[in-house]
Amino acid sequence: MTTLPVPPDPWSDLRCHTPARIGLGRSGVALPTAEVLRLAAAHAQARDAVHVVLDGAALDARLRSEGWRCVTVASRAASRHEYLRRPDLGRRLLPADAARVQAFATGSVDLAIVVGDGLSALAVQRHAPPLLTALHSALGDTLTLAPLVIATQARVALADE
Repeated sequence: MTTLPVPPDPWSDLRCHTPARIGLGRSGVALPTAEVLRLAAAHAQARDAVHVVLDGAALDARLRSEGWRCVTVASRAASRHEYLRRPDLGRRLLPADAARVQAFATGSVDLAIVVGDGLSALAVQRHAPPLLTALHSALGDTLTLAPLVIATQARVALADE
């Protein structure tokens, strides 16, 4: 009995350049079981990540040790559960924190940076410090920076305040 050669996978070269799920194959009218299981595992990890709370104190301490002036604030969402169910509360600062941020606005600044936890506190915890280090290196001392704002339970519009 002769075996037919297996044709090369045309997607294999592209897969090494992207984390996207491309060329997954087929098993009848569905995806192969292995791909379905990988997708389910990734989906479960993403759902779990949304519930992780930012360790604001650790992030603040790390950024201060790297020379950043920081102020930590919170949105009006009292918990992660409320943040996920009430996006409107994640877009507004607590009144006391809005007043604290306003107190820092004593002079003219060129750039204000808000680091908000958003839907992936873990990503912020891991990537904000190296990103800010790279930004500081790129900018040098050409701009006057406001104190860095670390915001918890934050939606994008929170930075508007």
